[in-house]
Amino acid sequence: MEMHQIRYFLAVAETLNFTRAAEQCNVAQPSLTKAIQKLEQELGGPLFHRERSRTHLTDLGRLVRPQLEQLFSTAESVKAEAESYNNLEKAQLNLGVMCTVGPSRLIGLIEKLNARFPNIELTLAEERGTLLIDHLLDGAFDVAIVGMPSYPDRVRAEPLYRERYVVAFPPGHRFETVPVVPVRDMEGENYLQRLNCEYLDHFQHDVGEWSCALNVRYQSEREDWIQAMILAGLGCSLMPEHMPLFPGVKTRAVVEPEVFREISLVTVRGRRLSRAVNAFVRLARAHDWHAPASPAAPGLLDLVD
Repeated sequence: MEMHQIRYFLAVAETLNFTRAAEQCNVAQPSLTKAIQKLEQELGGPLFHRERSRTHLTDLGRLVRPQLEQLFSTAESVKAEAESYNNLEKAQLNLGVMCTVGPSRLIGLIEKLNARFPNIELTLAEERGTLLIDHLLDGAFDVAIVGMPSYPDRVRAEPLYRERYVVAFPPGHRFETVPVVPVRDMEGENYLQRLNCEYLDHFQHDVGEWSCALNVRYQSEREDWIQAMILAGLGCSLMPEHMPLFPGVKTRAVVEPEVFREISLVTVRGRRLSRAVNAFVRLARAHDWHAPASPAAPGLLDLVD
């Protein structure tokens, strides 16, 4: 049973005239008749009574008509959905973002995506870098934005921008009187450990073993808790320079050594990308990542002074 046979049957059932049905389907009448005869053979009986001036459905024709109408309608709906998807009129995009990447750097790209392809439905989820790569490989994400010192061979990482690391501290701290903070000057400071922080991974990848003894007092995977404790004077913390900060949190660049991380657009090697993912990748490549960042959210500011 083929879809054109069903379409021809439904046209005859509606018009009760083979000639008008053939015109409606834009096909020669012999071809339409032959297709319906083949459908009748497959279904095991005649679908129409053909008389000189009248054509009407048989009992079998009346029986199968609702099911064939539903089948044809479903097929047309599937075709329309596929055409809509292929034309980017409606498409899903699952984006994974490393949880330490500040949203202020991405808002401009998402605004461009919305302006250029308003019907792409974007789902954005945050995870730690290693988990995000695992889920990207598993197919949970279509594409990811990650900042890790190295990646497995199965993925392709295209650099987008670099950002340095800073030390964040409360107002009145001794670091406020200096333009930069050498790593050695952090020794003995009360330290608030960001459990999602990958600073040591980048440090060891670029420099070598970490030798500064930090006095770790508190640990949390919540960035808001870490920053609230910084403002309360409970210690300082290392973080990427574009991490959104609570108003009042002060920062200085970390030097000697100065450590950077590279934020990359990550896809799976050899995996065919959908039109929506290709559109996003092209926009990300062309985006001006050095432009001033957008405000991250009410109450959160990028304050790197």
